[in-house]
Amino acid sequence: MQPGNPGQDPYGQQPNDPTAPQPPQNPYGQPPAAPYGQQPTSGQPYGQQQPYQDPYGQQQPQYGGGPTYPNAGYPQGQGQNNTLGLVALILGIASIPLACCPLLGIPVGIGGAVTGYLGRQKAAQGQASNAGQAKAGLICGAVGVALGVISIILSVALNVGLPTNP
Repeated sequence: MQPGNPGQDPYGQQPNDPTAPQPPQNPYGQPPAAPYGQQPTSGQPYGQQQPYQDPYGQQQPQYGGGPTYPNAGYPQGQGQNNTLGLVALILGIASIPLACCPLLGIPVGIGGAVTGYLGRQKAAQGQASNAGQAKAGLICGAVGVALGVISIILSVALNVGLPTNP
């Protein structure tokens, strides 16, 4: 304000009084004009803005339901049945440490060898793609059975040679 003109602003603005009562605003009406006579940044009045224009010319999808994809988020089966090779590998590997207890090691090793053989057949027919796992399961299962048999033979041989009475 200028000292000679009390109550008048040289820029045409009225002083803001924060304690003065404000008129209630209609939430459904037009928004207040931009301060200091500025236009909105989009060049359009509020509520009538133009949709976003992509500077690279790509078409923006419209709002609404998105595109649907069959079984979205779930893997699609390729027609491969790799279960036998995986089971053979697991049983074959487990049979090796279980060979110290022949009652567990030999049946698990036989299971690994059988499923490894069946898994190799499926891989040869083109129904599975894990021939290496099936072969490893077959070999490990056979090794587990062999170690279980050797464990039985050694336990019998060592127990027979020891006297039972002191």
